[in-house]
Amino acid sequence: MKMRIDGKTIWITGASSGIGEALTYALDNKNCKLIISSRKKEELVRVKNNCNNKSLVDIVCLDLADYDSMPEIVENVVSNHGPIDILINNAGLSQRSLIAETELNVYKKLMDVNYLGTVALTKALLPHFIINQNGHFVTVSSLMGKFGSPYRSGYCGAKHALHGFFDVLRMEHEKDGISVTLICPGFVNTNVAKNALTADGSSQNRQDTATQNGLPVAYFAKKMIRAIEKNRFEAYIGRIEKIGIYLRVFPKLLHRVVLKSTVR
Repeated sequence: MKMRIDGKTIWITGASSGIGEALTYALDNKNCKLIISSRKKEELVRVKNNCNNKSLVDIVCLDLADYDSMPEIVENVVSNHGPIDILINNAGLSQRSLIAETELNVYKKLMDVNYLGTVALTKALLPHFIINQNGHFVTVSSLMGKFGSPYRSGYCGAKHALHGFFDVLRMEHEKDGISVTLICPGFVNTNVAKNALTADGSSQNRQDTATQNGLPVAYFAKKMIRAIEKNRFEAYIGRIEKIGIYLRVFPKLLHRVVLKSTVR
């Protein structure tokens, strides 16, 4: 059954740029009460100031890699804002490096931010959703959470892990009125490639062609909101790269198609 997202209280991580920023503006136009988070306070202030309903937008800085801080942050948010209707786990890092060249600490950082930090925040909010017998976890994964691609081994690993965790969360807590939606973007025109970690942990600091030619971020945000309102289990949002989802039943064919594509 479709629900209307208008007026909901929604917490968005990774809201200082890219998909999170676009979602903030789109949901602001639907008169949602928003909590926007990232590590970058100045950028969050800029995003808030671009909103039409600034009084409905609150800033909460957090670092997903700091797992131990999540329970206290969640308690403060709930105390200040009351029940949260939707948590959008959007924050994350990408990667562009070959396995043989990538330092182990790069894999740790990708797991800390993309997986464990997201799990820590989700687990901290989960008891409140259970008490309210209502809540919606929306997690931005990737098509790379469903199949692999060169130069993204750690990123793919973390995104695959998100699917395993949130699939089980849905199974265990559907009885508590809790929904889970996994959003799987293809290429979206954001700074995700520029910020991607390379083999030594430094940022790539350049855009790649596939990302540059990806979906406009505002268009993506509208499609994502529709998927949330429809309470989709998973939503695949992209262009031709979505074909990989349907080729998974033919793993050798998928392997050849991905290797022939220009994905770096």
